[in-house]
Amino acid sequence: MWNWLKRLFKNEGVDMTSPTLLQWLGIDPDTPRDKLSEATYFACLKILAESLGKLPLKMYQNTEKGIVKSDKMDLYNILKLRPNPYMTSAVFWSTVEMNRNHYGNAYVWCRFIGPQLKDLWIMPSQDVTVIVDDQGVLGTKDKIWYRYNDRHTGKLYTFSSDEVMHFKTSSTFDGLIGMPVRDILKATVDGALESQNFMNNLYKTGLTGKAVLEYTGDLNQEARDRLVKGFEQFANGSKNAGKIIPVPLGMKLVPLNIKLTDSQFFELKKYTALQIASAFGIKPNQINDYEKSSYASAEAQNLAFYVDTLLYILKQYEEEITYKILSSQLINQGFFFKFNVNVILRADIKTQMDSLSTAVQNGIMTPNEARDYLDMPADDYGNNLMANGNYIPLSMLGVNYGAKGGEG
Repeated sequence: MWNWLKRLFKNEGVDMTSPTLLQWLGIDPDTPRDKLSEATYFACLKILAESLGKLPLKMYQNTEKGIVKSDKMDLYNILKLRPNPYMTSAVFWSTVEMNRNHYGNAYVWCRFIGPQLKDLWIMPSQDVTVIVDDQGVLGTKDKIWYRYNDRHTGKLYTFSSDEVMHFKTSSTFDGLIGMPVRDILKATVDGALESQNFMNNLYKTGLTGKAVLEYTGDLNQEARDRLVKGFEQFANGSKNAGKIIPVPLGMKLVPLNIKLTDSQFFELKKYTALQIASAFGIKPNQINDYEKSSYASAEAQNLAFYVDTLLYILKQYEEEITYKILSSQLINQGFFFKFNVNVILRADIKTQMDSLSTAVQNGIMTPNEARDYLDMPADDYGNNLMANGNYIPLSMLGVNYGAKGGEG
């Protein structure tokens, strides 16, 4: 009799750790945890990849007369135009940067035929293993090797460190392997994914709140599912918004008023986005957060992005490319690679013209150098430095008045 009474007045409930409770709260426990589907995380990867991809890679030589453009066009064109037959330079370097940030490490195989570089190939980061030969089994003791397992053919390749350009994140504790940001911010990124899943489920249900159905009695699983399905036909989806829900006698539908404003949902979501962006070195205006930004502050943030974020990344790329691509002889002759950051630091046209005019008038740049900066053709008479003829050295002050140079 006692058991019969308990079943009669039983209310259906769930445990706090039950997947059913997560579904009630608008969270699907079976949703794939793909980090790239998180908007802020993907935006940060995209910004960094495109920032590197749009920077022209230049080759220079440091001579007695200063830094001049390199004349090694065969080698330069591979990195500048098409590193391999399937990728342009912009796509190639943006892909390398995408792998570097998402996996923590990016690997590029440099295919040499003799001393001549033929092309560059990106190796999938998840298929490459870094090996330190501390016993000298493969030759030189303590040398670094890269083992690549081709998932398509099943073949295993081993490359010397001289053949592989290795780009890693700044989050490394041994200097050999970089840590991906997604592993360091795993809890933060997972929380952002869950908040997005919650919003997706709200849209699916027509932005209607969840509800608890109270009933007296004992229903088997099939009857409960049929009862819930009947209510959902009237309550779920945008087409049912504002409609009347019929409730059978003896049952009570109690809505769960989970207000996003009360839980500061959007404030927490924005804070999480800023946390992810700051881990990548991305400024708020770059992820469309202009709450505390003006045009002047946004311009300052772009400069700060170059100084605080891109400068380290570019320095790593330039050092690795110069060391792995150029021979020791060319390095000793002063050849090196450098990204041209002027494309992202260019101001408006008026500021550019004023700056270039000042540089030409004060003998810092020749007219042709200024014209080259503006992608204009050189002039036959534009290779000479010019300066105002009224300028004189400090040592000649007062000479016109009969005083010796340097005297009052």
